[in-house]
Amino acid sequence: MGEVIAVSRSAEYTFSKPNAGSIRLLAGLGVEGDVHQGVTVKHRSRVFKDPTQPNLRQVHLIHAELHDELRESGFEVGPGQIGENVTTRGVDLLGLPTGTLLHLGPEAVVEVTGLRNPCVQIDLFSNGLLKQVVHRDAAGELVRRAGIMGIVVTGGEIKPGDEIRVELPAEPHSPLKPV
Repeated sequence: MGEVIAVSRSAEYTFSKPNAGSIRLLAGLGVEGDVHQGVTVKHRSRVFKDPTQPNLRQVHLIHAELHDELRESGFEVGPGQIGENVTTRGVDLLGLPTGTLLHLGPEAVVEVTGLRNPCVQIDLFSNGLLKQVVHRDAAGELVRRAGIMGIVVTGGEIKPGDEIRVELPAEPHSPLKPV
């Protein structure tokens, strides 16, 4: 079982999202009051390509363990600062398969849709950070560590301290890909 460490939202297109005491997830839409809330894509680059695409990036989750690793590498990063709505601890987010259901708190359920594909904005926050969260492994494969994305299946309020329960999809599992 994992835990929600922090929740964040921003009504404007800002890279960092201010922390909140709680956030409300709305089924099929995302985080109430967040700029990325909606049925269709809200990320500017995706809207430019095709504004009718389904929004598979309604909720962005990052594991606090990544923040810990980044601090050890000299980067000061805290909850919400690199754009996530939910900061978690104790769940291997990057190891989850597509379609995993994350039960957040007593009601909310988020279905994992894929990996966050960070852009150069992350280096504007802190120079060199992009190389810390996206790099190539020994086999030359691209490794993305900047969190995962999901859609809201069941709405509800979530807050720091809430429990996270992981429900894996039926096998065979599909590994996460960028969305």
